[in-house]
Amino acid sequence: MAKYLVTGGAGFIGSNLVTRLLELGETVVVFDDFSTGTRRNLEDVADHAAIDIVEGDVRDPAALKRVARKVDYVVHLAALASVLRSMKDPVTVNEVNVVGTLNVLLAAQGSGRVKRVVYASSSSAYGDSPSLPKVETMQNNPLSPYAVSKIAGEDYCRMFTNSLGVETVSLRFFNVFGPRQNPASQYAAVVPRFVSAILKGKTPVVYGDGKQTRDFTYVDNVVDAVMLACQAPKAAGEVINIACGSRVTIEGLARFICGVAGRDVEPKFEKSRAGDVRHSLADIRKAQELLGYRPRVGIEDGLRLTVEWYQNRLR
Repeated sequence: MAKYLVTGGAGFIGSNLVTRLLELGETVVVFDDFSTGTRRNLEDVADHAAIDIVEGDVRDPAALKRVARKVDYVVHLAALASVLRSMKDPVTVNEVNVVGTLNVLLAAQGSGRVKRVVYASSSSAYGDSPSLPKVETMQNNPLSPYAVSKIAGEDYCRMFTNSLGVETVSLRFFNVFGPRQNPASQYAAVVPRFVSAILKGKTPVVYGDGKQTRDFTYVDNVVDAVMLACQAPKAAGEVINIACGSRVTIEGLARFICGVAGRDVEPKFEKSRAGDVRHSLADIRKAQELLGYRPRVGIEDGLRLTVEWYQNRLR
């Protein structure tokens, strides 16, 4: 049995990971400031004997040092994960995402026990390069402060592995969706916004012409990748794409969700937003080779599971 520290463990991805870890018999420390994550995400596991929920901010190095003292693995998911928010408030995003990541790495180094830090990075690092699929060797081309902050975190992780002896793995997540993703935030991702609107009979808003494409990744695939990254012997210091390796248009996404939900709603098109990329598709061969990663849940099955989850919550 291992002990895991999950920063941002009350968030969308974090709570799904925490549930999996507890199901596997592991011990978990959740560290979250509940600014975007919620205690409701943890309500099914809050009374579990193997979980410790700690309210804290990754900008507080002393608090991180306390929770990292007796853990074996750190999964660093805490972040302000919004391109739009970063365009409006780059300073706060930098403090949380960059300084917070440095604090996590320092806490892991100081613990003397942490075997590896798995860092949640982002496909936004690739920017709007026309080359597809996105390969980890491509030059970074960030279009937003959020993307810059994620690249900075990757660089810190690589440096800690190469120079300070702290094993790290950076996973570039591509458009993660699934249960517990918040549709109500003004910075909400596209899938929960579409699902919530369509189930309520409202018009989903598509920014741009709807022909832009994304490689959407169901959250269970991401949890699989994180678990593999904690153990994979050849992955230390690497940056690795995590996705499905396929893509759909945003307009097609909206229409598929309508079909799954049994609703006939036409999307509304508005002008595209600053910082948004046109096309995204991941090359996942590195994840397959270094982690043994294979996406178990395709986008259509993932969307069906997601719509079903939201339908149950809206009853």
